[in-house]
Amino acid sequence: MSNENPAVNTYREQRIRNLAALAELGYSPFGAAFARTGRLAEIRAGFEEGRVVRAAGRLMAIRAMGKSIFADLRDGSDRFQIYLNRKELPEAAFHAFSLLDMGDTIGVAGRLFVTRMGEQSLHVEEWTLLSKAILQPPEKFHGLVDTEERYRKRYLDLVANPEVRARFDTRIAVVREIRAFLAARGFQEVETPMMQPQAGGAAARPFVTRYHALDCDMYMRIAPELYLKRLLVGGFDKIFEMNRNFRNEGLDRTHNPEFTVLEVYEAYGDRSSMKRIIEELLPHLCRQVLGRMEVESAETNERIDFTPPYREATYHELVREAMGADWFGLDAAAARAKAEAAGVAVDPAWDHLLITHEVYDKLIEKRLRQPTFVTRVPRAFVPLAKACADDASLADVFEFVVAGKELCPGYTEQNDPFEQRQAFAAQAGEETEKIDEDFITALEHGMPPAGGLGLGIDRLVMLLTGTEAIRDVILFPQLKAR
Repeated sequence: MSNENPAVNTYREQRIRNLAALAELGYSPFGAAFARTGRLAEIRAGFEEGRVVRAAGRLMAIRAMGKSIFADLRDGSDRFQIYLNRKELPEAAFHAFSLLDMGDTIGVAGRLFVTRMGEQSLHVEEWTLLSKAILQPPEKFHGLVDTEERYRKRYLDLVANPEVRARFDTRIAVVREIRAFLAARGFQEVETPMMQPQAGGAAARPFVTRYHALDCDMYMRIAPELYLKRLLVGGFDKIFEMNRNFRNEGLDRTHNPEFTVLEVYEAYGDRSSMKRIIEELLPHLCRQVLGRMEVESAETNERIDFTPPYREATYHELVREAMGADWFGLDAAAARAKAEAAGVAVDPAWDHLLITHEVYDKLIEKRLRQPTFVTRVPRAFVPLAKACADDASLADVFEFVVAGKELCPGYTEQNDPFEQRQAFAAQAGEETEKIDEDFITALEHGMPPAGGLGLGIDRLVMLLTGTEAIRDVILFPQLKAR
């Protein structure tokens, strides 16, 4: 323990003295299992005056009033008031309670009653110490407010800030409901390798580790896509995986190097079948988890309505709306000038295709506030998708955009091994230039036509909870070492 903060050390020393005094009275400072009637929220929901219950939780407030003590007990579900009367407890038990500190965890048993102020409470007839807190919890009224300290000590953040716990409860519910939704539609959850001999499925820089037993480098996966498609070849026809991906790239408000993604694949499906899943899944989550169809954007405070159907517009339509009907007839120089006039900086070496995509990324996508399926995207940017049947330069995909950000791409998946080889060969990327020959071999054994989608869980939870920073929806986000 550091000696840099005398106040912290003083509180700690006093708590250790209280611990020793409790031990002398026969209380184990780090007790055993305690049988509860239920969580505090369940006790409140089933409240019946006079009912005898057993509850446990952390002491969050202690109010001594002469021969009476009121205290607030909190577990992961609720806060509940408890009451102790000196006349109704053994003297030693009442005295021992006075040695407790904020943050201690106790178990209590007694009768439920309602105070004169109308508050549901528990009249304690016996109590036991379950865990003595040696360090003081965050101060009651100001809590844990330093942002970086909250991330580094998430356990205190959860104790001090109930709204943080509520946000993660929402995340847990979202994940649970996604699994239930897909299982109800016949999808099977599978697991594919986290460490891979070759990074694939996306254009990103991977984390590299050394597998000493095999004397080779391995890569933390940047995407599970190529392994999931191997399972389609193997006969699985409706599958999903919801797990971590890793990308050795930047840290910012919307990016964490370790993040959670849902990928779904359906044999004999296509982009349209994936669109149906999104238009059913998101309203389901809104109803089951939030109890409403609208959420509030953290950036603009505008209302986002997830009531389907959602708007569908082609990439070219959106570009023409923003940049003029003649955009695709301009040469690169004219397009560059028009983009810069609109406030979009472009590289002088870029061709018309790259200029257009920069305009889309920096200008057009940000304007799509309500849920929108952007379809028929230039194929050069989507190497794992099939071309549109009527235009080989466009991919048969959608980018599902909400509140100005892509939330989920959906594809008609490429199952032609010759086309896939050509796309891999043309795909530029610092870590992705090598062709995955094993995947091409799998395709040559025959992959059925399929639809696929990838939904970022962290960004979805940010959207549903009105949260601005990805670190606020990840329990233990990556931070720079101190």
